[in-house]
Amino acid sequence: MKTIEIDDDLYQYIASQTQQIGEGASEILRRLLLGSATAEVPPPEETAEQPSSPAPSPKAASTPVTGRIFDRISRQDLQAESSIVGRFLLILSALAKTHPTQFSAVLDIKGRDRQYFGRSESELLQSGSSTNPKAIPDTDFWVMTNSNTTRKKMMLTEVALTLGYTEAEAEQIRDMV
Repeated sequence: MKTIEIDDDLYQYIASQTQQIGEGASEILRRLLLGSATAEVPPPEETAEQPSSPAPSPKAASTPVTGRIFDRISRQDLQAESSIVGRFLLILSALAKTHPTQFSAVLDIKGRDRQYFGRSESELLQSGSSTNPKAIPDTDFWVMTNSNTTRKKMMLTEVALTLGYTEAEAEQIRDMV
């Protein structure tokens, strides 16, 4: 796999052409340029070379990503959740299941005056008024939900970067809300 640099506006255009969660840039470009995901371009071959990967974000965890949230959550799952808070909790739950040993790092993600994540409802209630803590499904973690959609998206971006996702993947995760 080769890495190329492209302008931000071109990247935004490619990302806007995503048709399914987890669809990679190569798949999108193949579809856009050739009319289908399989037309005339042979599938990538496995080589003995080590693929070069971009340097991790300074905020990224030092442990590599062992699973991908994109394999755990479907568009139908997201559409089944009618509220933003429901989708927010669903995404956090999927991230926690995908990265069970690293997920506790979210406890370090905080706002200026508020703690965003905690181990209990009372822990979040102590960090400010009107935090509206909710349990992240199937985990031992709680999250503050009394924030606007933009803040929730920022929190998801921070969580993704903390768990070792690339900037582009973090944007995809953020945009699931």
